[in-house]
Amino acid sequence: MKYTLRQLEIFVAVARQESVSRAADELALSQSAASTALGEFERQFDTQLFDRIGKSLRLNELGQVLLPHAVQLLEHAVEIESLLARQTDFGPLQIGATLTVGNYLATLIAADFLRRHPSAQVKLKVHNSTTIVDQLLHYELDLGLIEGTCRHADLLVEPWVEDELVVFCAPSHPLAKAGRISLDEMAGQDWILRESGSGTRETFDQALRHFNGELKVRLELEHTEAIKRAVESGVGIGCISRLALREAFRRGSLVPVETPELDLRRQFQFVTHKRKYVTAGMREFIALCRQMTAGAARSDLIDLPFIP
Repeated sequence: MKYTLRQLEIFVAVARQESVSRAADELALSQSAASTALGEFERQFDTQLFDRIGKSLRLNELGQVLLPHAVQLLEHAVEIESLLARQTDFGPLQIGATLTVGNYLATLIAADFLRRHPSAQVKLKVHNSTTIVDQLLHYELDLGLIEGTCRHADLLVEPWVEDELVVFCAPSHPLAKAGRISLDEMAGQDWILRESGSGTRETFDQALRHFNGELKVRLELEHTEAIKRAVESGVGIGCISRLALREAFRRGSLVPVETPELDLRRQFQFVTHKRKYVTAGMREFIALCRQMTAGAARSDLIDLPFIP
């Protein structure tokens, strides 16, 4: 073969980073070595794989076709190396999780995975749904664990476990005594919500699609813990996953407010790229996810005895 695995590795890194210098840093190479290897790779086949746009490199049509094949071949090479070395553990895993899944479930599953496979490496990135989907499309992640919907034609989505949002308030709030809120009453409240692009905000907005009024959103935050603290301080009311609130509800520091007119149910889901090779490590991680949630009708009903 005219090409080497190292050349493919550099090509994939440049494709992900859109920069030779950043790719070189990722691979612990000098910029000149990475640039030379990429240039030689293109010259060997008398072709061009990137469009040069200013200081950035963007995959052209041929590069976009090549990328998933290169990623798959490199992952096969890692598995072959492990097999020849008689290793039973898996190669590095790049997992992306949305905030609720990442903070309350994925970290525990990753810890369990590493206990079972001491030589494995897991990189867990926590972002909102839009960012996770974008990183999957660019092959920057092996697996996404998201909240809400994903309809991109290049991605495969598999349901995991049901989740439900809940409106909540501080114990001193007038709604705490009422215990419920109607659609008409929602317009008169100060709201603290997740940002646009998050799965939580998408589910909330979808549930309100038939609501003709306008909500007064006083604060948008990217983190559920920040929303909980703001609601506790009396700034307004919020709406996030019951999973993120179950200990606060148990302690009484926050109070659920039922919304009979809203359907706030959703699914946690596994997402992979259609052209992504599913490694043994990915299959094992998904199996541990399903094992954790087996028998639970909803995310906040998952048995997590190691959480105080």
